[in-house]
Amino acid sequence: MLTDKLMQMLEARKDEMIQIRRHLHEHPEVSFEEVETAKYISDFYAGKDVKIDKEIAGKHGLVVTIKGGKPGKTIGLRADFDALPVQEETGLPFASQTPGVMHACGHDGHTAYLMVLADCLIQLKDELCGTIKIIHQNAEEMAPGGAKDIVASGVLDDLDYVFAIHFLPTGPAGGVGWRKEFTFTGRSYMKLKITGVGGHGSSPHLANDAIVAGSYFVTQAQTVISRRLSPFDVGVITIGSFDGKGQFNIIKESVELEGDIRCMSTGAQEIVERELTNLVKGLEVGFGVKCDFTYYNDYPPLYNDPELTERVVKILEAARDKDERITDVKEFPAQAPSEDFSYYTKICPGCYFFISATPKGVDKPVYNHNPKFDIDEDALLVAAKAVGYVVMGIGQEEE
Repeated sequence: MLTDKLMQMLEARKDEMIQIRRHLHEHPEVSFEEVETAKYISDFYAGKDVKIDKEIAGKHGLVVTIKGGKPGKTIGLRADFDALPVQEETGLPFASQTPGVMHACGHDGHTAYLMVLADCLIQLKDELCGTIKIIHQNAEEMAPGGAKDIVASGVLDDLDYVFAIHFLPTGPAGGVGWRKEFTFTGRSYMKLKITGVGGHGSSPHLANDAIVAGSYFVTQAQTVISRRLSPFDVGVITIGSFDGKGQFNIIKESVELEGDIRCMSTGAQEIVERELTNLVKGLEVGFGVKCDFTYYNDYPPLYNDPELTERVVKILEAARDKDERITDVKEFPAQAPSEDFSYYTKICPGCYFFISATPKGVDKPVYNHNPKFDIDEDALLVAAKAVGYVVMGIGQEEE
């Protein structure tokens, strides 16, 4: 059986996945600067019987097309490969060799498992139905993200389905998590400069205090969440920067604020943008200040197609019954962070699921983006096999 053959091939190449992951971990590169990482991935596919689209998304994204020997659906498999501006504190023997940069979110593991899975699929291509597109995506961590440009390139216009995984410290290797419908929040960014009239601290009536107007905005912005969104919807407004430093007895003429907005639906994104824009207009009228307001939605909420996700769950539950590597399949809660995989799910049905990867012997694991973040490398094979089962189940069952 083709699925069994693929699983045996993956088992035999577990050590290779670990070697690739460790190489990438030692040599991280931040978003849009992944020159050597992109070359390493491209070199891996050199000479193989595939089509390679390179230099996408800031010249670092790659899409590898595996054309099966039989007609069928076109499936996309995505892994991101950028690192974070974090100084590593794991003490691992293969820790980052680049000061201030670290794979603190598991993207090294995402890339390692998918490279080996892709190579196995290439070797089986004559027996496969349809087409598989391997999406090696840069710049997931930094807006506007690599996914947006890859989608805009048109190289994925023929996708029927798209899949991806993420490692999370939610349990021992072997666990797989899933969720239907909205799964990750969408992310928006705002910047507000408020200009009033500077003056002496003793005479506020002769000035127009921008700090007072800015403080009002900070407090009133929270009412957008509490009084404009449905209590059944999810939204967060964080004003992470308030640049109002000056001298204690001087009324500051201008201040700048920056904020991070997360919403679990496109409808909520639209409401928050509208209401914050109205609030800024009200500041100008109510406080007599001038406002320069920048606002944009950089990542949409990530939506897992319900029907496709149900099919994925059935495939993984069947795999759990016969594969000792997959020990648990369960529903996970929605996640507060954002993910630019959401751009792929806007062009075709998609399913983004999770692989538990808490390091062995760790009772209280740190979460992703922490300088001590690590994964259990057994999870690499779990990811490869889980996605492999999905590819075989979805891509081969319909023809």
